[in-house]
Formats: sequence, C-alpha cells, structure tokens
Amino acid sequence: MTTGGDKGAGRRLVAAVRAVRGDLWTVAADPMPPMAWPRWLARLPHVLVALYAVLVFWAYEGVTQISAVLTGVQAAAVVMALFRPVPAWWVVTLAMIPGTAVAGDPYPWSHGTIATLAGVMFLLALRARPRTAFAALAVSVLVGLACTGFDAHTNNPNGTWMVAFFYTDVGQATSICGLAALLGGFRRARRVARSQLAAQAQISAEERARRTLLEERTRIARELHDVVAHHLSVISIQAQVAPHLVADPPEELKQNLAGIRGNALEALTELRRVLGVLRVESNAPPNAGHTPQPTLERLDELIGNVRDAGLTVTSQTTGEPRPLPPGVELSAYRIVQEALSNAIRHAPGASVRVEIAYHPADLVIRIVNTAPTGPAPATSAPASEEGHGLLGMRERVAMLGGKLATGPTVDGGFEVTANLPAMTTRTTP
Repeated sequence: MTTGGDKGAGRRLVAAVRAVRGDLWTVAADPMPPMAWPRWLARLPHVLVALYAVLVFWAYEGVTQISAVLTGVQAAAVVMALFRPVPAWWVVTLAMIPGTAVAGDPYPWSHGTIATLAGVMFLLALRARPRTAFAALAVSVLVGLACTGFDAHTNNPNGTWMVAFFYTDVGQATSICGLAALLGGFRRARRVARSQLAAQAQISAEERARRTLLEERTRIARELHDVVAHHLSVISIQAQVAPHLVADPPEELKQNLAGIRGNALEALTELRRVLGVLRVESNAPPNAGHTPQPTLERLDELIGNVRDAGLTVTSQTTGEPRPLPPGVELSAYRIVQEALSNAIRHAPGASVRVEIAYHPADLVIRIVNTAPTGPAPATSAPASEEGHGLLGMRERVAMLGGKLATGPTVDGGFEVTANLPAMTTRTTP
C-alpha cells in the first residue's frame, strides 16, 4: 500500500527531475562575470580559459582531418562556456558520437575530449546548481559508454573493482571531469555564501537604521511632549490667574477664561496619556521628565564641554538673536550637538567651526570640520556615510519643514548645513 510519505517523495523526485531537465535543456545566456578586484585583472579568467582552449587544440592527438576538426570544435566550446555553459556542454558531449563513428580510437575518451569536457564541467558548475552539474556529468559518461557499446575495458583486470575502475578510460574521464565539477561547485558555493552574507549584512544595516530612526523619533516626540506640556500648563495657569487681575470681571470673561483653562487641562491630560508612555524606557534617566529641554542659550555650554573633550571648536553668530519657537530651538541645539559628536568620533584632530545665522524667516546652522589628522577608531563608520546621527538630523529638519545638506568638503572634511523655518517668535509668559 502506498503511503502519503511515498507519494510526497515521488512528487519531489519528479519535480527535481523536471528542474534538472529544464536546466540542461536551454540555450539561455549565462555569461561569467569579470573579477571585481583588482579592476585591471577583471578579464583574467576569460583570458585563461581562452588560453586553455588554445593549448587543448594545439596538443590534439589525432592524425586525421576529422579529429582535428572535432578537437577544434570542442576547444571552441570551452570558450563558448564562458557565455553559454549548457550549450557548450552539449557540443562537447555530442562531439564524442561522430568522433567515435568516424575517427575511431582514441574517441570517445581522447585526451582532447577529456580536457575540454573537464573545462566545460568546471565552468558549468560555477553557475549551475550542484544537481545540474552532477546530471550533466552523468549524461556525458553515459554517452561515452554508449559510444563504446558499454565496454568498460580495464588495463588491470586482477585489481579490485575500485582499483580497476581507475584503470579504465571511462573511470579516468569520470574522475578528472568530476574533480573539475567539484572544484567549480566549491567556488560557486563560496560565491553564493558570500552574496548571501552581503545581503544579510545589508538587511541588518537597514534594520539597524530603521530601529535607530524609530528611537530618534521617540526621542523627538518625548522632547516635544515636554515643550508642549510646558506651554499648556502656562496657558492653564494664566487663564486661572487672569480673572483676579481685573476688577469686577464680567461673567462672560470668567466663563471664557474657565473654558480656556478647562480645554488646556483636557489637552494636557490627553497629551500625557498618549505620549507619556514614551518615558517608559529602560535606558531613560530616572529624572528625565524633570530636566528642561536645551535651547540655543546653552550652546556656549555645549561648545565648552566639547572643547574640554579635546576638540578645537570656534563659533560665530550672525544676525540679531531672538527668541525662537521651542521646537526650532530644541532641534537646532540637537543638530549642533550631534554634528560635534560625529566630529569627535570620526575626525580626530580636526577643528570644527559652528555658525549660527539668524534671518528674518529662518535660522541657518552650519557645522564644518577640517580633515582629520589621524585615523578614526576601528569601530566608527566613515563620516561620509548616512549614519544614525544624520538620520536623526533629517527627522528633525523634516518635522519642521526645513532643509538639510550634508557631505564631504573639498579639503577632506565634512559639512552639515540646516535651514530651519523660524518666522514665529516665542513669547515669554
């Protein structure tokens, strides 16, 4: 009785046979790519294959014209395998039939046939799946045996069957071509593993960038929560105090101010309910909720701390400093902070210049460092790459509707320029 497992194994076997048949019954181009490095040796494998084909043709062992032609065809098939390995394998394999019928001995297992078949099997195994290369080798061996009437004559009849196998023409051809296919398969497996590793590294890098982006968004939302909550609290207090500042305030005024206070408190409660969960983080400081968010007024303190860390920093402010919206102040401070941190990590020994320009409609921040005087730590990525700090800067600038430009300078340094809209001024309660 046939079981479900037997049916499943049978279906898998049929599927594998069909897949191999599809792989071997094709004329599709599959060119061998050039070497990636060094660039000046990119085509060296192609040159070596062509040289191998020339040597095989030059050393052919036949004395008749047909054997020379067949050897030339098989040698040309080796070069053809650089671009179409499956058709080239068919040419070498099927050439054994007329060679045996017309030229006779040493066909089908002439030295030229074995050499060209080994070369084609190597190039085929470089790009085909292992089972496809194994099936191709089996077909070539069966064609060769069929040409000899399945006569596996041995030169050592007294040896064991294993030893005697290597004393036959078919045994020697199978061993040489099988070894070539094995070497090609190893090279293909190594290339596939390296490609998969590179793809996995790319996925990991993208996942790290996505996670860092989410963390930065959480940090921005937490900081904005503090800013908005502060102003809503001020609105509520001012609405509560305002009636006491007016003698005999009208009832309508009291009701309006009470409504303003009630709306402010309701908004504050909803804000804390929605965004308060952002404070529940294992790496958040215990008193993070009670620390005021930094502004540009603390920029000199930040620069002083960086100078104490060994970085040479100069600063310049142009335009008339004025109060800015809290979100702009906070984002500007964080952008300068992150740019200085990147300079410390990626540009040891460099000097940094911080420029703050107040314009009527916007605030321009420019941080540029010179070329580093020493190598960056091994754990640091190049400053020109889209690092985690730059992602955070882009998030802050995009949130405010501004523009950010980053990139290397002509002298080997790095520059960060942020343009933040800042038309609305901040009023002090």
